[in-house]
Amino acid sequence: MTIVNLINVLYKMKFLSLLGLCGLIVFICKYGINIMLLLRMAEKTNGDKLALVEDEETITYRQLLSQSEKLSFIFKERYKLQRGQKVAFLCKNHGSLVKSIFAAAQLGPDIYLLNSDMSQIQFDQLVKDQDFDFLVYDVESSSLIEKSLYRKERLLSKHDYLPAVNTLLQTEVEGNFKLPRSSTSKIMLLTGGTTGKSKEVAYKPSLFHFLNPFLAVLTRLKLLNTKTAYIATPIYHGYGIAILFSYLALGKKVVISKGFDAKKACHLISKHRIEVVTVVPLMIQKMLNHNVEDLRSLVCIASGGAKLNPKLVDEVFSKLGDVLYNLYGTSEAGLNIIATPQDLKYSAATIGKKIKGVRLNIMDHDKQKVAVGTVGQFCINNKWSMRNRTSTWIEAGDLGFQDKNGYYFLCGRTDELVVSAGVNVYPIEVEHVLIKHPQIEEVAVVGIEDEDFGQRLKAFVLTRKNEDLTQAALLEWIRPRVARFQVPKEIVFVDHMPYTPLGKLDKKQLKTEVRKEWIKI
Repeated sequence: MTIVNLINVLYKMKFLSLLGLCGLIVFICKYGINIMLLLRMAEKTNGDKLALVEDEETITYRQLLSQSEKLSFIFKERYKLQRGQKVAFLCKNHGSLVKSIFAAAQLGPDIYLLNSDMSQIQFDQLVKDQDFDFLVYDVESSSLIEKSLYRKERLLSKHDYLPAVNTLLQTEVEGNFKLPRSSTSKIMLLTGGTTGKSKEVAYKPSLFHFLNPFLAVLTRLKLLNTKTAYIATPIYHGYGIAILFSYLALGKKVVISKGFDAKKACHLISKHRIEVVTVVPLMIQKMLNHNVEDLRSLVCIASGGAKLNPKLVDEVFSKLGDVLYNLYGTSEAGLNIIATPQDLKYSAATIGKKIKGVRLNIMDHDKQKVAVGTVGQFCINNKWSMRNRTSTWIEAGDLGFQDKNGYYFLCGRTDELVVSAGVNVYPIEVEHVLIKHPQIEEVAVVGIEDEDFGQRLKAFVLTRKNEDLTQAALLEWIRPRVARFQVPKEIVFVDHMPYTPLGKLDKKQLKTEVRKEWIKI
C-alpha cells in the first residue's frame, strides 16, 4: 500500500514524468539536496499558483522561489552565512520567516527555530549555550536581544527602513548570481516551554527517513485532494513546519498569520475557503465559540500538540461533521500516531493507531513490556526521530495503553501519575469524566499531598458562563461515575485556565499554585 501511495504522491508532484525526473536530477546536481529542492520542484509545475498568503502579502511559487534565492545570495555575500554555522529564527508566522528558512537552508547551516514567546532567562541561556552566528528576529523581540549578550550578526524580519528581510529584497544584486551546492545540515527544535533550560532536538531532513510520516499525513488526512491549508500553529513548532513543507512540496496554497485570534482565524478560513487547518485543541474551541458558520469549508481539522478531550470531539462532529483528526507525536520522536474521524468515533478518547515505520513499546518501571490494556510509558523507535539522541529508543514521557483492537490511549505524563494509598491514579481519566458534565467548560486535575493516602486528586474547574455549580453538587455527580480513589479531595472553581503560548494547558502553573497553598498552611 505504501508503494501505491508513494507513486500517487510522486505523480501529483509531477516527479514521475521524464521531464520531472530530469528536472529533479538537474536541481540535485546543481544545488544539492536541501529544503530549497522542495520549493524548486514545486515552482517548476506551479509557478503562477499562489504559494503563500500572509497578513501583508500574497506571493506565487515563482515569487517565493525567486525571493528565497535572492535572499540566500545576500545571506552568503553580506553575512557570510555558510555550512557549519548556526542561524536562529525568533519569529512569528509570516512570509519573511518562510523565505529566510529556505534561503538559509540552501547555504547549509544548522537552522534553529526559537519560541518567539520565550523569556529573557531562556534566551540568555540559549545564547550562552549555542553561540549563534546569525539571528533573524521580529522587531517585537528587539528588547529581548538588546538585554542579552548576543553580539553577532542579526537581521530584522520586517521593517520600513532599517535593514530587514523585506528591505534587503528590494536591493539590487547582480543578475546571474550563483548559489553554492549544499545539503541542509540540521533543523533544530527546542523543547521546554518559555522558561527554564531548553532541550535541543535535531532533525536531519531526509526524503527517505521522512517518507512514512509524509505519506501518512497525506493519505490519512486526505490532503492530496485539498487545495488550501491554514497553519494556525506556530511554524517554530515541529508540527507547524512539517505541515508547511509538506503542503508547499505539493504545490498547494498556504495561509499563515502572525499570532492566533479566533475572530481573525474564522475570517481567514471563510475568506480563503480553507479546507485544512492545523490547530491545538484550544484553538478549535475558540473558533467554534466564535462562529461555526465560518468553518464550513473545512474538511480536515488537524489537531495536535495537546490532548483532545472527548467533549470537544463530539462538539466538532455535531457541528462540522467528520472533519477532526488527532495527531500524536513528540518533539523528540516526531509524528507517530494518527486518529481519523472514524477512529474518534470508535472512541473519542483514542489517539488512534501507529503510522507505518513506528515501533512503539509500552513499558513498566522495570523496562519490561506490559500486556495489552495495561498502562505503561510509551517508548518509541523510528527513522525520523531526533538525530542527537543517545539511544535508538526514545522514552516519550507519556503514559498510556493499547487496547485489543490496536488503538492507543493516553493516561497523562509520567510526572502526573498520582499514587494514592498504593494505587496508581491517572488524572486524565477523571478529567474525561468531569468534562462530560453539562455545566463544565474546562477542567484540570492534579495530584496533591495527603497525610492519610500519600496523594489525592485536586480538580480545577471552569464552568460555562452563567452556570451555578457547587463543589458538593459536583462531588455528588462524579461519585457514581468513578472509583472511590478517583474522587477528588478538593474541587476549586476558577475564572480561567492557564495555557502556554502553544495552547497547552499549563499544569505546572496549577501545581505551583497548589504548592503556594501548602506553604500557607
